[in-house]
Amino acid sequence: MIKKNLLILLTFTFVWCGSLSSLKGQGRGEPAPAGLMGNRFLTLNTIIRVNQIEVSRDRNEGMDERSEHTPERVIAFREAVSSEFPGARITWAFSWLALHDQTENYKKIRELVVGYHHKYGDDITFIPGAYFANAYNTREQVNKDLHDGLAKVSEIVGNGFRPKSVVAGFLAAENQQYLAEKEGIHVCQGNIWSQFSIDNQDGDGAVSYPFYPSKEHFCKPAQGKDDFIDCVNLDGWTMDFLSARRDGFADGFNSRMGVGPIETLMAYGKLTGLTQMLYTTAMHYDRGFELNGFAWVTNCWELSLPIDISGLKDWLNEIKRNWPDVKFITQGEFGLLWRDHYKDNSFNYRFELKGSGIGGSDSNLKIRWFMNKDFRLALIKDWQKNRRENVIDFTNYNLKAEEPKDMTRKWSLMGEINQKQSRSQDKPKVINKISPDGLALIKKYYPYLLTDK
Repeated sequence: MIKKNLLILLTFTFVWCGSLSSLKGQGRGEPAPAGLMGNRFLTLNTIIRVNQIEVSRDRNEGMDERSEHTPERVIAFREAVSSEFPGARITWAFSWLALHDQTENYKKIRELVVGYHHKYGDDITFIPGAYFANAYNTREQVNKDLHDGLAKVSEIVGNGFRPKSVVAGFLAAENQQYLAEKEGIHVCQGNIWSQFSIDNQDGDGAVSYPFYPSKEHFCKPAQGKDDFIDCVNLDGWTMDFLSARRDGFADGFNSRMGVGPIETLMAYGKLTGLTQMLYTTAMHYDRGFELNGFAWVTNCWELSLPIDISGLKDWLNEIKRNWPDVKFITQGEFGLLWRDHYKDNSFNYRFELKGSGIGGSDSNLKIRWFMNKDFRLALIKDWQKNRRENVIDFTNYNLKAEEPKDMTRKWSLMGEINQKQSRSQDKPKVINKISPDGLALIKKYYPYLLTDK
């Protein structure tokens, strides 16, 4: 009945949604796609830790999660993926304590995941600081943690194994540069697109699809050779663009709602939650694929979440049924495919979405995003009343940027106008009210936006 109802709902909602490294030791699974363009991609990460927010090697900001991390849950999670999507490869990220804990449960978990690497081709990696490493540690300490954590992963897997990527939540530019130049890792889940006033760190201001970060700021695309970091910076999980424009929990809605299970299944129940997850997915696999020539959806499903894994199975089942060509690979493989195609930040991403009517995804609104090396631009309008389109975000990446020097939660790159509307200057405005320099940049890429009535 759930799948039947989903099909009915999605029939209406989808209308408006608008050089690869060696695979030696990769294990079984579907062959890696030949290239980036012309493909739809899905990546899925899961986090295994001991404490909820392990902000450093010996400091914890959350609750003990030992009881939630069991071999039985690991087995059930992996079987849920392979049962609905044979050949899929996922990414497992271990916290510092999860890599070193000597209790029988964690020994068995590590043994199981190494087995999945050999059986399915899953990637195994390290997560420093449990998403918020730079909010609690110096850059020097984060580099030490990355070095030692990655070395421990290599030791556990054996045979000279090295992860293809790192999961980090947020990661400062200097640390991503270290990954590329010292550790030889060129893919990092290093930003959580649009996160602001939620959890322990802010990081709004980036591009939502892959990019090479600038040495100035991890949210800023590199502008040229002098500030280029050869580390593909990936988003943490795909969000609904209308929900994501909100400041934290403004108006009682969760701004991170999209494909994540916390903001969908846990918040709204299975039917409505899955509908929103698939609505967000369709935005990329349908209209997004048309606009960009490839599409990418990513999700992080923490192993400790108190959510029925059948929700994960249903989401994957619907993806497989609606888009049977989707390539379900590790985030490292996807990032390296992008790196093989784009040698610099010559991307030009566009996205369109009409709201789902669920949570903060207002059904009367339509949003358009434009993202390139020089700027990001968001336009929004009430399409039901045919109101004029207004700018809610313009971030000029040509301008000098600077990350915080000290440990803090405030790592956002705020432009001329920011979607969160947390400052007095962020009130929506018509496009011709943007600064002259901004208008010149917009005209260079999208001249039709300045002639639209």
